[in-house]
Amino acid sequence: MNPAAPEKVLQKRMLSEKASRFTESVIREMTRLALQHKAINLAQGFPDFPAPAAIKQAGQDAIAADINQYAITWGARPLREAIAEKFRRTQGLAVDPEREITVCCGSTEAMMSAMMAIINPGDEVVIFEPFYENYGPDAILSGATPRFVPLRAPDFSFDRQQLAAAFNDRTKAIILNTPNNPTGKVFSREELEFIREMCVRWNALAITDEIYEHILYDGARHISLATLDGMRERTITINGMSKTYSVTGWRVGWCIAPPEISGAIRKVHDFLTVGAAAPLQQAGAVALRLPETYYEKLAADYRVRRDRTLAMLESAGFRCFKPRGAYYIMTDISAFGFSDDIAFTRHLIEKIGVAPVPGSSFYSNPADGGQQVRFCFCKTDATLSAAEERLRKLRS
Repeated sequence: MNPAAPEKVLQKRMLSEKASRFTESVIREMTRLALQHKAINLAQGFPDFPAPAAIKQAGQDAIAADINQYAITWGARPLREAIAEKFRRTQGLAVDPEREITVCCGSTEAMMSAMMAIINPGDEVVIFEPFYENYGPDAILSGATPRFVPLRAPDFSFDRQQLAAAFNDRTKAIILNTPNNPTGKVFSREELEFIREMCVRWNALAITDEIYEHILYDGARHISLATLDGMRERTITINGMSKTYSVTGWRVGWCIAPPEISGAIRKVHDFLTVGAAAPLQQAGAVALRLPETYYEKLAADYRVRRDRTLAMLESAGFRCFKPRGAYYIMTDISAFGFSDDIAFTRHLIEKIGVAPVPGSSFYSNPADGGQQVRFCFCKTDATLSAAEERLRKLRS
């Protein structure tokens, strides 16, 4: 190679084509901008209040007991047993902790390991949009071609004909996130039954991201797709500790899948990250055995935050789409008269002092989210009060 070659030529030859097809995380970028401009961070979905004391103590105890070396790569047995117990308790489905559970470094790695374990060149993956921003890059990195199906505001329902048209003989899987980020949608049994019908008809897998399973409102009920007839052997269920136990920095997640699929996921996971943090897995076994009252209080506390944040945003002039699960609110910003979500987000961060996520980051065609932004409400009363005070400036 000519050592005097221009830098652009070197970049073309040295960088992966895959990496050029997506950007860094917009959500994490908003956190950096919030810090830079001293804005209140209602963008990235991490709680700013403490994790439960019993879970923190369990992690400290595990470190003190010298559980500081590698756990078995697919997960410490106490945690795998606790995952199996909890899945049976909440969804009524028995799984084998020895052959059907893989513990990963967060649900993010669990999704990536699952995708890489099942995707071959030419495979397609169906993704509902708006979608959690990782799913697009996950498809690209694993070699899949995404087929997007819109969820329609205000209730974020899907058109059955559109979903049916997205499936074909190249469809390897559908990614389903329920309760949903960013919309707060909780898929109904009737919707899940139709998704099941498509998977069975086309012999496709389902990868379900159920990380917000316990954060539900207004009588909504979470149903794992794996519990439906015909889906036990074709579903990869992904979950983790981050949201339910307010430990997003611990990075402990897992996949539940049939033995053959789990075997492939374990191989990919092994060479991606080897294993999740051993002492935090021990703490996870404690967390998953918390009493039912913990989950009831979790949902009740988040409902109060949701209702407060809805009132705050509506008072400031946003049109809100009321979530039935998770801890995000999608909003319509067209009343503010900005050209697009990026310009509005910049104004909100730099001039108002509150950071959301621009809606375009949740769509394959950014223009579809050009008049939307997302706020999270997993924050203390003090944080929400400060955000409310700043948002009053929008009215003036």
